[in-house]
Amino acid sequence: MVCHDEHLLGNGHGFDTHRHSGVAIVTWVLSGTLEHRDSLGGATALEPGAVGVLYAGDGVEHSEMAAAPQTRFVQVWLRSDEPASYNVMPVAPPASAEGGFVEACRVADATFYVARPGAGEAVTLPGGALRHLFVARGALLRSSLAEPAAAGDAFVVRGDETVTVTAAVPTELLLWSLPG
Repeated sequence: MVCHDEHLLGNGHGFDTHRHSGVAIVTWVLSGTLEHRDSLGGATALEPGAVGVLYAGDGVEHSEMAAAPQTRFVQVWLRSDEPASYNVMPVAPPASAEGGFVEACRVADATFYVARPGAGEAVTLPGGALRHLFVARGALLRSSLAEPAAAGDAFVVRGDETVTVTAAVPTELLLWSLPG
């Protein structure tokens, strides 16, 4: 993981055309609409419920602009030598913890998962040598891993131990399982 960031943009604001190479950029929109345009000829309106993956290859230019008020999104950049491309994949995470984490996509050796536990519901993190959990919205109760965690907080779990977290309120969790 090279970068993990979160943005909140007003309509018409964002990132003008710029270049990337050697990374895969995974985008998850939490609210609003994010317009993606790239030098591959792609133009997509990315909305909640879909994950966008830009493989920069040897070099690609792209822009990302909010097309709605309060466009909030999370991005993770991973090292990748895949050829340049852009893909959007629909993801239907369960509305509650009963379904646990849903796999959203795989990039290189990493897997991205999403879960939406309701208040008081617990979910168990999928295994992995290194797991990065981000609280996108809501909050987690205190656990042996961390103090209560609120929207915008993240923590890392090393090792393949079983880890279960409990939502304090309706919560959206984004999890990356990474190679050690």
